[in-house]
Amino acid sequence: MYARICHMKRTTLFVEESIDQELHALARRKGVPVSALMRESLAHYVTEQKRSQTFALGFLGKGRSGRKDVAEHHEELLWRDLAPHASKRQKRERS
Repeated sequence: MYARICHMKRTTLFVEESIDQELHALARRKGVPVSALMRESLAHYVTEQKRSQTFALGFLGKGRSGRKDVAEHHEELLWRDLAPHASKRQKRERS
């Protein structure tokens, strides 16, 4: 038994009395300890929150080019698009 819980962290949770009664009744009906029911519920809640969360880097993969060689030719592709700007700057500096 200890091997199963040694990787877990103990915490205290305050709930309203009506929720506590419902929780104990549900645990009895399912034949599981309240702690197991709480772990299952919390794991489900966290999973759902992760699924619905939008990440700061949500833009990744949005601009798919359709090319399969981007990783091999990334420098060439980047500099090709920047080259016209560099040539305009050089022309201004010469003038």
